[in-house]
Amino acid sequence: MEDVAAAVGLSTASVSLVLRGVPGPSAQTRERVLEAASRLGYRPDRTASLLARRRTHLLGVPVMLRDAFRAELAEEVQLAADERSYSVALGAVTPVHDEARVAETLLDLRCEALVLLSPELDVGVLAELGGRIAMVVVGRHIEAAGFDVVRVADDEGVGQAVDHLVGLGHRHIVHVDGADASMAVDRRAGFLAGARRHGLDAAQVLPGGYDEAAGASAAHLLLAEPTFPTAVIAANDRSAIGLLDVFLRAGVQVPRDVSVVGYDDGAFARLAHVDLTTVSQEAGAQAVHAVEAAVERLDGIRAAPREVVLTPRLVVRGTTGPPRR
Repeated sequence: MEDVAAAVGLSTASVSLVLRGVPGPSAQTRERVLEAASRLGYRPDRTASLLARRRTHLLGVPVMLRDAFRAELAEEVQLAADERSYSVALGAVTPVHDEARVAETLLDLRCEALVLLSPELDVGVLAELGGRIAMVVVGRHIEAAGFDVVRVADDEGVGQAVDHLVGLGHRHIVHVDGADASMAVDRRAGFLAGARRHGLDAAQVLPGGYDEAAGASAAHLLLAEPTFPTAVIAANDRSAIGLLDVFLRAGVQVPRDVSVVGYDDGAFARLAHVDLTTVSQEAGAQAVHAVEAAVERLDGIRAAPREVVLTPRLVVRGTTGPPRR
């Protein structure tokens, strides 16, 4: 600002009035100041300005970039924050920088709230963070101990997948679960409840995980079994893609030989050559509710934590069909 003032021969106070749009300076003065500011590449220090008002309007979002669904969810949070005139600071979660470390970095950047996307942090760590700052946990079934929770009913989502497959005529269905991941419990429970509801004696849960390698490993195990299932429900889309890859290489045709269902409805699931039947987590709706929850806490509209549970939606595409046998 001092450089701009020197260039036009005015005081920094006068330049400040122009740059802040405050009435007073003449139209000619405003034009001179704005032209000099543009020429010199002046940018206001937004962070300093907000800190002076004791607000940053900045939401911190740790995100695992290699997880396509979490990355998509982070983008939806950004869009929802824009609508509320908030900014988003993304922190990349990597094998070296875990969620807890990234969260602390975002707090150091003066983020006013944290929005955690399907976090795997221990309940105690989440409770400690929630006691220090406004926080929203997205996509995880967990008791709201001092923080807000926004999620879908995962058990219901997998139950919809079971209903769909049984409706097509499938009786031998396998669920490749998410192992010890936090989301796995409800999805596994939804599968078992659906199997009981339809009297599926051949229903089976196979330990898996939430990446392509886990799906691929499960596919190899299924191919080695004497009785091959007619349908598989994966823990998520990434696991489903791992299954599809191994089945394709082994000459197993989907859905003629086996139907496959994912969970998330990420961008990859919608690609024409994947065309994955999957359960949508309604990423846009979760993001809107998460940002609204954070803003309500920051603006003093609400103090008590709350949980928002949305209904997931089965999206039927080309990887499911009637069983051949």
